Amino acid sequence: MSDWVPTTCMRCAVGCGHMQRGADIGYGVDMVRGDAAHPVNQGLACARGIQESRDPDGKWLSRPLVRDDGELRTTTWDVALARATQGLREAHERDPDSVAVLGSGQQTNEAAYALGKVARGGFGTRNYDANTTLCMASAVTAYYQAFGSDAPPCTYDDIEDAERHVVWGANPAVAHPVMFRWISEAAEQTELITVDPIRSETAENSDHHVAPDPGKDLALARAVLALLVETDRVDEAFVEAATDGFEELLATLPTAAEAAEDAGVAMDDVELLADAMDHRALLYWGMGINQHVQGTETARALVDLTLATGNLRPGGGPFSLTGQANSMGTRICSSKGSWPGQRAFGDPDHRRLVAEEWGVPVDRLPDDTGPGPVGMLEDGPDAVWAVATNPVAGMPEADSARTQLEDAFLVAQDAFHTETTDLADVVLPAATWGESEGTTTNMERTISRVRAATDVPSGVRTDLDIIATVGSRLFPGLFESTSPEPSDVFAEFAGLTEGTVADCSGITYERLDGSHAVRWPAADEESSGGYRYYENDGEMDAAESWSFPTATGNAQFSTGRQHELPEPTDESYPLTLTTAREADGYNTGVRSRGGATGPLVARIHPDTAGLHADRAVRNRLTVVSRRGSATVHIDRDEGVPRGMVWLPIHHPATNRLTLSECDPESDEPHFKQCAVKLVAPETELSTARSD
Repeated sequence: MSDWVPTTCMRCAVGCGHMQRGADIGYGVDMVRGDAAHPVNQGLACARGIQESRDPDGKWLSRPLVRDDGELRTTTWDVALARATQGLREAHERDPDSVAVLGSGQQTNEAAYALGKVARGGFGTRNYDANTTLCMASAVTAYYQAFGSDAPPCTYDDIEDAERHVVWGANPAVAHPVMFRWISEAAEQTELITVDPIRSETAENSDHHVAPDPGKDLALARAVLALLVETDRVDEAFVEAATDGFEELLATLPTAAEAAEDAGVAMDDVELLADAMDHRALLYWGMGINQHVQGTETARALVDLTLATGNLRPGGGPFSLTGQANSMGTRICSSKGSWPGQRAFGDPDHRRLVAEEWGVPVDRLPDDTGPGPVGMLEDGPDAVWAVATNPVAGMPEADSARTQLEDAFLVAQDAFHTETTDLADVVLPAATWGESEGTTTNMERTISRVRAATDVPSGVRTDLDIIATVGSRLFPGLFESTSPEPSDVFAEFAGLTEGTVADCSGITYERLDGSHAVRWPAADEESSGGYRYYENDGEMDAAESWSFPTATGNAQFSTGRQHELPEPTDESYPLTLTTAREADGYNTGVRSRGGATGPLVARIHPDTAGLHADRAVRNRLTVVSRRGSATVHIDRDEGVPRGMVWLPIHHPATNRLTLSECDPESDEPHFKQCAVKLVAPETELSTARSD
């Protein structure tokens, strides 16, 4: 019988420790359970994480494929790699920026680091990013602007100590079940408030539900702050000691009543939230905030609430809930938005150090981070290399994204069949969870091991092996080996972070073998990170102080103001579409929908469905936006406000409808609100036309 192997769940970003056991005959993971020895979850595990690790329902890729005469055909690795490197090389020789590389929060730290090394140090392209920008970039940008570093100050330890829990634009009951159990248990002694236009599963399990108008979260946050100011509940000592910009913020604030009206909420709701923030409060937020053209400004406004109330101490603070398993690792490892360890992209000293470490000319490294995933495709790249991501389904305005990818030489590297592998010129089958070695980083900055419980199947290679092989063929000498050991790659990455705000140089595989998990920053083998920016010696009566890696050493307030939505409703498109997660819909559902798309189900208020009943055929209607259309099955749900249509964001048909407008500060798309109408299914169009 196979031995149990300790590893980390790669389902979401909670980072639960798992124990996995490989099949006794053949390949695959036979059994999965929570790891009681892992410090993150101490044995807890959700059914989703266990099921999708043990028996994912996707259609596996088991052999390389190349397109000949318009058809994808099985081939050998030598042929597939030769075809991939030829197409990428030809594009690179025309212009480094004609190569677009798109990574993923599903990669290990080591694979993410290696892909960034090839993209930035090999190709030297600006057009490199990851699908994490589609969900987390606004939170990342807000942290940088407010604190000088992309380091969530809070940790899981703070959940138990908080006096109030405010979940804003997130649904952890669905997205992070183990974490939501901690929040729910802690809230039994306190209060849990959910802010969401939809009565989500989290709202159903909360003490209070505040429902602003769609996309008006910034107005609501400013209403709460205005009320705190008007009622003298600002922590003036903290503001004076540790922040800048409060007076400038005050000059922009409307009255609480004005902002509440703009947000579409009653003053009682504003008072409820103001009271919560007047306690030791954890304020969690997710994609409901980030996926907005003002996502960064809205996330900044939530941070402002924690600053104004002095909620930047253990037991409180702003906690961005990361979606994908290794989104945080992609942020610190992959060179997409900063060099490893959050080294500033434009800093010449950091650029020089990275170039020297990689053994490449410094002028090969791009001097800006690029236009983001949407801009990458809009630039019309000649070649695209997509790793562990499905842009054909996951990008906004998906019909346009498909056209752009059809026009490019496309290399798709994945473990499962996707809409993107269907479109590719070369498909490189990659190992999945339970078959790969490496590390991952969860949303509270904790790094832990990912281990293989079974051999890599014949015909499949690990992400790291594929990336290093392609990189070495294109750029000899970039890697010391075409099959580097993950521990060596991690050591190279960790060494590059030494002395940075995201210092991981004190973390090694040997240390992780002994302690299971270490939270960064960890500058030596004894240290590990705790609550960020707050400083005292741990004594109850110790003097408090704060330190931020900003130009002034202080945290920064913001002055964002609520704008109109990029596509408001009108007579032609009178309904608002919003999108969110389903429990089995992560990562375009490729691990959970069995290789088949399945029906698209729209949640609609019964009154709204009733107004369109004469158009429905067998409980089906077609949702039409100015970009596309999709036929849906109707789920009458009183938790969805009248005049709204709710669709699962990871269904491949949903993003045919969504907007490609992006937050100008973070490049994150506005997935959450657009104008739509409902028509009879017979009138569905392949591409909807504007009126």
